[in-house]
Amino acid sequence: MSQAAPKNRYALILAGGSGQRFWPISRDALPKQLLKLFGDKTLLELTIERLDGFVPKENILILTNKQQEASVRALVKDLPAENIVAEPEKRDTAPAIALAVGWVVARDPTATMIVLPADHLIKDHAQFQRVLSNAALAAENSGSLVTVGITPTWPCPSYGYVERGRRASIGGLDDLPVWEVARFREKPNPDLAEHFISQGTFLWNAGMFIWTIPAIFSELSRHCPVLADFVSELRGSKDFSATVDKQFGKLPKLSIDYALMERASRVLNIESTFDWDDVGNWTSVGRYLDTDSDGNQHNCALSQQDSLNNIVFTQTGQHVALIGVQDLIVVASKDGLLVATRSKAENIKKIVDSLPKELR
Repeated sequence: MSQAAPKNRYALILAGGSGQRFWPISRDALPKQLLKLFGDKTLLELTIERLDGFVPKENILILTNKQQEASVRALVKDLPAENIVAEPEKRDTAPAIALAVGWVVARDPTATMIVLPADHLIKDHAQFQRVLSNAALAAENSGSLVTVGITPTWPCPSYGYVERGRRASIGGLDDLPVWEVARFREKPNPDLAEHFISQGTFLWNAGMFIWTIPAIFSELSRHCPVLADFVSELRGSKDFSATVDKQFGKLPKLSIDYALMERASRVLNIESTFDWDDVGNWTSVGRYLDTDSDGNQHNCALSQQDSLNNIVFTQTGQHVALIGVQDLIVVASKDGLLVATRSKAENIKKIVDSLPKELR
Protein backbone atom coordinates (compact mmCIF):
# COMPACT_ATOMS: atom_id res chain seq x y z
CA MET A 1 0.00 0.00 0.00
CA SER A 2 1.58 3.20 -1.16
CA GLN A 3 -0.25 5.90 0.74
CA ALA A 4 1.31 7.21 3.92
CA ALA A 5 -0.44 6.31 7.15
CA PRO A 6 -1.80 9.25 9.19
CA LYS A 7 0.75 10.15 11.86
CA ASN A 8 -1.90 10.64 14.55
CA ARG A 9 -3.00 6.98 14.44
CA TYR A 10 -1.63 4.53 16.99
CA ALA A 11 -2.28 0.82 17.44
CA LEU A 12 -2.02 -1.35 20.52
CA ILE A 13 -1.56 -5.05 19.81
CA LEU A 14 -2.36 -7.19 22.85
CA ALA A 15 0.09 -10.10 22.68
CA GLY A 16 -0.05 -11.87 26.03
CA GLY A 17 -2.04 -14.97 26.88
CA SER A 18 -1.09 -18.55 27.58
CA GLY A 19 0.04 -21.32 25.25
CA GLN A 20 -2.12 -24.19 26.39
CA ARG A 21 -4.66 -24.80 23.61
CA PHE A 22 -2.04 -25.60 20.98
CA TRP A 23 0.18 -27.98 22.87
CA PRO A 24 2.58 -29.58 21.99
CA ILE A 25 3.84 -26.79 19.71
CA SER A 26 2.71 -24.02 22.06
CA ARG A 27 4.29 -23.35 25.45
CA ASP A 28 3.85 -20.72 28.15
CA ALA A 29 6.62 -18.69 26.49
CA LEU A 30 5.32 -19.46 23.00
CA PRO A 31 1.54 -18.90 22.86
CA LYS A 32 -0.77 -18.99 19.85
CA GLN A 33 0.19 -15.60 18.43
CA LEU A 34 3.85 -16.64 18.23
CA LEU A 35 3.17 -19.85 16.28
CA LYS A 36 3.38 -20.38 12.53
CA LEU A 37 0.05 -22.10 12.10
CA PHE A 38 -0.80 -20.70 8.66
CA GLY A 39 2.38 -20.66 6.62
CA ASP A 40 5.70 -19.01 7.33
CA LYS A 41 4.44 -16.10 9.47
CA THR A 42 3.11 -16.01 13.01
CA LEU A 43 -0.28 -14.56 13.90
CA LEU A 44 1.50 -11.60 15.53
CA GLU A 45 3.43 -10.90 12.34
CA LEU A 46 0.21 -11.14 10.33
CA THR A 47 -1.49 -8.69 12.70
CA ILE A 48 1.31 -6.16 12.20
CA GLU A 49 1.20 -6.75 8.44
CA ARG A 50 -2.53 -5.91 8.33
CA LEU A 51 -1.73 -2.42 9.62
CA ASP A 52 0.69 -1.66 6.77
CA GLY A 53 -0.15 1.73 5.29
CA PHE A 54 -2.84 2.31 7.94
CA VAL A 55 -0.79 2.95 11.09
CA PRO A 56 2.84 4.14 10.93
CA LYS A 57 5.13 1.35 12.10
CA GLU A 58 6.70 3.57 14.74
CA ASN A 59 3.19 4.07 16.20
CA ILE A 60 2.53 0.36 16.83
CA LEU A 61 2.83 -0.75 20.47
CA ILE A 62 3.03 -4.45 21.30
CA LEU A 63 2.09 -5.29 24.86
CA THR A 64 3.23 -8.69 26.09
CA ASN A 65 4.40 -10.22 29.38
CA LYS A 66 7.76 -11.00 30.95
CA GLN A 67 7.52 -14.68 30.07
CA GLN A 68 7.03 -14.00 26.36
CA GLU A 69 9.01 -10.76 25.96
CA ALA A 70 12.19 -12.37 24.62
CA SER A 71 10.26 -14.37 22.02
CA VAL A 72 8.36 -11.27 20.86
CA ARG A 73 11.53 -9.18 20.60
CA ALA A 74 13.28 -11.94 18.64
CA LEU A 75 10.33 -12.11 16.24
CA VAL A 76 9.58 -8.40 15.77
CA LYS A 77 12.85 -6.71 14.91
CA ASP A 78 11.64 -3.81 12.76
CA LEU A 79 9.88 -1.88 15.55
CA PRO A 80 11.74 0.45 17.93
CA ALA A 81 12.75 -1.39 21.12
CA GLU A 82 10.55 0.89 23.26
CA ASN A 83 7.50 -0.19 21.19
CA ILE A 84 7.55 -3.62 22.84
CA VAL A 85 6.48 -3.42 26.47
CA ALA A 86 6.16 -6.32 28.90
CA GLU A 87 3.64 -6.12 31.72
CA PRO A 88 5.37 -6.80 35.04
CA GLU A 89 2.48 -9.12 35.93
CA LYS A 90 -0.93 -10.07 34.53
CA ARG A 91 -3.67 -7.60 35.47
CA ASP A 92 -6.29 -8.23 32.71
CA THR A 93 -7.17 -5.98 29.77
CA ALA A 94 -8.22 -2.72 31.49
CA PRO A 95 -4.82 -2.02 33.15
CA ALA A 96 -3.08 -3.21 29.97
CA ILE A 97 -5.04 -0.74 27.86
CA ALA A 98 -4.47 2.04 30.41
CA LEU A 99 -0.73 1.38 30.14
CA ALA A 100 -0.99 1.74 26.37
CA VAL A 101 -3.05 4.93 26.66
CA GLY A 102 -0.26 6.36 28.81
CA TRP A 103 2.30 5.31 26.20
CA VAL A 104 0.34 7.01 23.42
CA VAL A 105 -0.63 10.16 25.31
CA ALA A 106 3.04 10.90 26.02
CA ARG A 107 3.56 10.99 22.24
CA ASP A 108 0.33 12.60 21.02
CA PRO A 109 -2.43 13.60 23.47
CA THR A 110 -4.94 14.02 20.61
CA ALA A 111 -4.21 10.74 18.84
CA THR A 112 -6.66 8.13 17.61
CA MET A 113 -5.94 4.72 19.11
CA ILE A 114 -6.84 1.24 17.88
CA VAL A 115 -6.76 -1.85 20.13
CA LEU A 116 -6.32 -5.23 18.45
CA PRO A 117 -5.75 -8.79 19.69
CA ALA A 118 -2.61 -10.41 18.26
CA ASP A 119 -4.07 -13.88 17.73
CA HIS A 120 -6.90 -13.51 15.21
CA LEU A 121 -6.74 -14.64 11.60
CA ILE A 122 -8.00 -12.08 9.07
CA LYS A 123 -7.08 -12.46 5.41
CA ASP A 124 -8.94 -9.59 3.71
CA HIS A 125 -6.63 -6.68 4.55
CA ALA A 126 -8.49 -4.19 2.35
CA GLN A 127 -11.83 -4.70 4.09
CA PHE A 128 -10.13 -4.81 7.48
CA GLN A 129 -8.60 -1.39 6.86
CA ARG A 130 -11.87 -0.08 5.45
CA VAL A 131 -13.73 -1.02 8.62
CA LEU A 132 -11.01 0.42 10.87
CA SER A 133 -10.88 3.61 8.82
CA ASN A 134 -14.62 4.11 9.27
CA ALA A 135 -14.33 3.25 12.95
CA ALA A 136 -11.55 5.81 13.38
CA LEU A 137 -13.62 8.49 11.64
CA ALA A 138 -16.65 7.60 13.77
CA ALA A 139 -14.53 7.92 16.92
CA GLU A 140 -13.04 11.24 15.81
CA ASN A 141 -16.32 12.75 14.62
CA SER A 142 -18.43 11.66 17.59
CA GLY A 143 -16.04 11.61 20.55
CA SER A 144 -17.40 8.14 21.36
CA LEU A 145 -15.78 4.78 21.96
CA VAL A 146 -16.17 2.44 18.97
CA THR A 147 -16.16 -1.36 18.76
CA VAL A 148 -15.97 -3.72 15.81
CA GLY A 149 -18.52 -6.54 15.87
CA ILE A 150 -18.30 -9.86 14.06
CA THR A 151 -21.35 -11.28 12.29
CA PRO A 152 -22.24 -14.49 14.19
CA THR A 153 -22.18 -17.67 12.14
CA TRP A 154 -23.45 -19.91 14.94
CA PRO A 155 -24.69 -19.48 18.55
CA CYS A 156 -21.27 -19.67 20.16
CA PRO A 157 -21.42 -19.74 23.98
CA SER A 158 -17.74 -18.88 24.46
CA TYR A 159 -17.80 -15.36 22.98
CA GLY A 160 -19.08 -12.14 24.48
CA TYR A 161 -21.83 -10.40 22.51
CA VAL A 162 -22.66 -6.82 21.59
CA GLU A 163 -26.34 -5.88 21.35
CA ARG A 164 -27.00 -3.14 18.83
CA GLY A 165 -29.58 -0.42 19.27
CA ARG A 166 -30.62 2.21 16.75
CA ARG A 167 -28.52 3.35 13.83
CA ALA A 168 -26.27 6.29 14.65
CA SER A 169 -25.93 9.36 12.49
CA ILE A 170 -22.22 10.09 12.08
CA GLY A 171 -20.93 12.26 9.25
CA GLY A 172 -17.90 11.68 7.08
CA LEU A 173 -18.12 7.88 6.66
CA ASP A 174 -18.63 5.76 3.56
CA ASP A 175 -21.64 3.44 3.32
CA LEU A 176 -20.77 1.30 6.35
CA PRO A 177 -23.53 1.73 8.96
CA VAL A 178 -22.69 2.69 12.54
CA TRP A 179 -24.93 1.59 15.42
CA GLU A 180 -25.44 2.64 18.99
CA VAL A 181 -24.49 -0.14 21.39
CA ALA A 182 -27.46 -1.00 23.60
CA ARG A 183 -25.40 -3.19 25.92
CA PHE A 184 -22.61 -5.72 26.18
CA ARG A 185 -23.58 -9.26 27.09
CA GLU A 186 -21.32 -11.74 28.84
CA LYS A 187 -20.66 -15.23 27.45
CA PRO A 188 -24.14 -16.82 27.33
CA ASN A 189 -25.24 -20.38 27.91
CA PRO A 190 -26.10 -22.25 24.67
CA ASP A 191 -29.85 -21.54 24.91
CA LEU A 192 -29.30 -17.83 25.46
CA ALA A 193 -26.81 -17.76 22.59
CA GLU A 194 -29.52 -19.26 20.36
CA HIS A 195 -31.88 -16.51 21.50
CA PHE A 196 -29.28 -13.82 20.75
CA ILE A 197 -28.78 -15.11 17.22
CA SER A 198 -32.53 -15.25 16.57
CA GLN A 199 -32.89 -11.56 17.44
CA GLY A 200 -30.68 -10.40 14.57
CA THR A 201 -29.24 -7.49 16.59
CA PHE A 202 -26.35 -9.29 18.30
CA LEU A 203 -22.74 -9.46 17.15
CA TRP A 204 -19.70 -11.22 18.56
CA ASN A 205 -17.46 -8.93 20.58
CA ALA A 206 -14.08 -9.26 18.85
CA GLY A 207 -12.12 -7.21 21.37
CA MET A 208 -11.29 -4.53 18.77
CA PHE A 209 -11.70 -0.99 20.06
CA ILE A 210 -11.15 2.44 18.51
CA TRP A 211 -11.19 5.80 20.29
CA THR A 212 -9.49 9.14 20.57
CA ILE A 213 -7.18 9.72 23.51
CA PRO A 214 -9.36 12.57 24.91
CA ALA A 215 -12.43 10.28 24.76
CA ILE A 216 -10.83 7.27 26.47
CA PHE A 217 -9.20 9.43 29.14
CA SER A 218 -12.51 11.16 29.87
CA GLU A 219 -14.30 7.81 30.26
CA LEU A 220 -11.53 6.38 32.44
CA SER A 221 -11.66 9.48 34.65
CA ARG A 222 -15.41 9.05 35.09
CA HIS A 223 -15.65 5.29 35.54
CA CYS A 224 -12.24 4.04 36.64
CA PRO A 225 -10.25 6.95 38.11
CA VAL A 226 -7.45 4.70 39.41
CA LEU A 227 -6.60 3.86 35.80
CA ALA A 228 -6.91 7.50 34.73
CA ASP A 229 -4.44 8.42 37.49
CA PHE A 230 -2.07 5.76 36.17
CA VAL A 231 -2.32 7.26 32.67
CA SER A 232 -1.57 10.72 34.05
CA GLU A 233 1.43 9.42 35.95
CA LEU A 234 2.79 7.74 32.82
CA ARG A 235 2.28 10.92 30.79
CA GLY A 236 4.34 12.95 33.23
CA SER A 237 6.96 10.28 33.90
CA LYS A 238 10.61 10.81 32.97
CA ASP A 239 11.16 7.03 33.13
CA PHE A 240 8.22 5.17 31.59
CA SER A 241 9.52 1.66 32.37
CA ALA A 242 10.29 2.48 36.00
CA THR A 243 6.80 3.92 36.51
CA VAL A 244 5.20 0.84 34.95
CA ASP A 245 7.28 -1.48 37.14
CA LYS A 246 6.38 0.47 40.26
CA GLN A 247 2.66 1.04 39.71
CA PHE A 248 1.26 -1.64 37.38
CA GLY A 249 1.06 -4.41 39.98
CA LYS A 250 -1.03 -2.15 42.23
CA LEU A 251 -3.80 -1.79 39.65
CA PRO A 252 -7.04 -3.78 39.99
CA LYS A 253 -7.56 -6.86 37.84
CA LEU A 254 -10.37 -5.74 35.54
CA SER A 255 -11.41 -6.49 31.97
CA ILE A 256 -11.90 -3.47 29.74
CA ASP A 257 -15.50 -4.57 29.09
CA TYR A 258 -16.39 -4.57 32.77
CA ALA A 259 -14.27 -1.57 33.77
CA LEU A 260 -15.31 0.71 30.96
CA MET A 261 -17.17 -0.47 27.87
CA GLU A 262 -20.28 -1.55 29.80
CA ARG A 263 -20.37 1.78 31.64
CA ALA A 264 -19.25 4.33 29.04
CA SER A 265 -21.64 7.14 28.21
CA ARG A 266 -21.76 6.24 24.53
CA VAL A 267 -20.37 3.30 22.59
CA LEU A 268 -20.78 2.81 18.84
CA ASN A 269 -20.47 -0.37 16.82
CA ILE A 270 -19.43 -1.14 13.25
CA GLU A 271 -20.06 -4.59 11.83
CA SER A 272 -17.08 -6.25 10.19
CA THR A 273 -17.07 -6.82 6.43
CA PHE A 274 -13.91 -8.94 6.61
CA ASP A 275 -13.30 -12.61 7.34
CA TRP A 276 -12.44 -13.41 10.97
CA ASP A 277 -11.36 -16.43 12.97
CA ASP A 278 -10.13 -16.32 16.55
CA VAL A 279 -8.46 -19.72 15.99
CA GLY A 280 -9.63 -21.14 19.29
CA ASN A 281 -8.17 -24.67 19.01
CA TRP A 282 -6.79 -27.29 16.64
CA THR A 283 -10.14 -27.84 14.93
CA SER A 284 -10.04 -24.17 13.87
CA VAL A 285 -6.56 -24.64 12.40
CA GLY A 286 -7.73 -27.71 10.52
CA ARG A 287 -10.05 -25.62 8.34
CA TYR A 288 -7.04 -23.95 6.72
CA LEU A 289 -4.94 -27.07 6.06
CA ASP A 290 -4.81 -29.21 2.92
CA THR A 291 -7.74 -31.64 2.93
CA ASP A 292 -8.02 -35.00 1.18
CA SER A 293 -11.17 -36.60 -0.19
CA ASP A 294 -11.85 -38.29 3.16
CA GLY A 295 -11.77 -35.05 5.13
CA ASN A 296 -8.30 -35.54 6.60
CA GLN A 297 -6.71 -32.13 7.17
CA HIS A 298 -2.92 -32.03 7.22
CA ASN A 299 0.21 -29.88 6.87
CA CYS A 300 2.56 -32.79 6.07
CA ALA A 301 2.95 -35.80 3.80
CA LEU A 302 0.10 -38.15 4.69
CA SER A 303 -0.82 -41.69 3.73
CA GLN A 304 -4.07 -43.18 4.96
CA GLN A 305 -6.35 -46.18 4.71
CA ASP A 306 -9.95 -46.15 5.89
CA SER A 307 -9.34 -42.96 7.89
CA LEU A 308 -11.78 -40.07 8.05
CA ASN A 309 -11.86 -36.46 9.29
CA ASN A 310 -8.52 -36.42 11.10
CA ILE A 311 -6.27 -33.40 11.72
CA VAL A 312 -2.53 -34.01 11.37
CA PHE A 313 -0.04 -31.20 12.07
CA THR A 314 3.68 -31.78 12.47
CA GLN A 315 6.80 -29.69 12.94
CA THR A 316 9.09 -32.68 12.46
CA GLY A 317 9.02 -33.28 8.71
CA GLN A 318 7.85 -36.86 9.30
CA HIS A 319 5.61 -38.73 6.89
CA VAL A 320 2.45 -39.73 8.79
CA ALA A 321 0.35 -42.82 8.07
CA LEU A 322 -3.18 -43.37 9.40
CA ILE A 323 -5.05 -46.69 9.33
CA GLY A 324 -8.66 -47.14 10.38
CA VAL A 325 -8.99 -44.04 12.56
CA GLN A 326 -11.35 -41.13 12.45
CA ASP A 327 -11.95 -37.77 14.11
CA LEU A 328 -8.49 -37.62 15.67
CA ILE A 329 -6.14 -34.71 16.27
CA VAL A 330 -2.49 -35.75 15.85
CA VAL A 331 0.13 -33.07 16.50
CA ALA A 332 3.87 -33.68 16.67
CA SER A 333 6.59 -31.32 17.86
CA LYS A 334 10.25 -32.14 18.42
CA ASP A 335 9.61 -33.12 22.04
CA GLY A 336 5.90 -33.82 22.30
CA LEU A 337 3.13 -35.82 20.64
CA LEU A 338 -0.59 -35.20 21.04
CA VAL A 339 -3.27 -37.69 20.09
CA ALA A 340 -6.84 -36.64 20.92
CA THR A 341 -10.35 -36.94 19.55
CA ARG A 342 -11.61 -33.84 17.78
CA SER A 343 -14.52 -33.56 20.21
CA LYS A 344 -12.06 -33.14 23.09
CA ALA A 345 -10.05 -30.30 21.52
CA GLU A 346 -11.08 -27.92 24.30
CA ASN A 347 -9.67 -30.32 26.91
CA ILE A 348 -6.09 -30.01 25.68
CA LYS A 349 -5.45 -26.99 27.90
CA LYS A 350 -6.57 -29.03 30.93
CA ILE A 351 -3.94 -31.70 30.48
CA VAL A 352 -1.09 -29.21 30.05
CA ASP A 353 -1.04 -28.44 33.79
CA SER A 354 -0.26 -32.09 34.52
CA LEU A 355 2.70 -32.25 32.13
CA PRO A 356 6.35 -32.00 33.22
CA LYS A 357 7.35 -28.37 33.68
CA GLU A 358 9.80 -28.45 30.77
CA LEU A 359 6.91 -29.32 28.41
CA ARG A 360 4.60 -26.54 29.51
